[in-house]
Amino acid sequence: MGSLFMLLGIAVGAFGAHGLKHILSPEMKQVYETGVQYQIYHALALFIVAGLVVKDSSRWASWAGYFFIAGILLFSGSLYALSLSGIKKIGWITPVGGLSFLIGWALLLFSAYPK
Repeated sequence: MGSLFMLLGIAVGAFGAHGLKHILSPEMKQVYETGVQYQIYHALALFIVAGLVVKDSSRWASWAGYFFIAGILLFSGSLYALSLSGIKKIGWITPVGGLSFLIGWALLLFSAYPK
């Protein structure tokens, strides 16, 4: 999943930088770029999760991965949709994705403690 989200993050980032350069307003371009950044950060986090799960079979780390995936879909996805559509109501989804990221990081923290 980390590889898939990294591949997609690079693709949507390149699309945003080249294909949307003259289409989006500066404000919406920044919104789009924030989605890309958080997708890339959390795609990398999924590699950490994978290493921990393989090493320790940590259920905390596994759950962290699920929350990171949910965060990418909800947070980054809503920012992409908001910036491309201009529909402000989509913005209510973004904090749910942000909360998913926070829960994922908390679970990853718990995975570091001895069992």
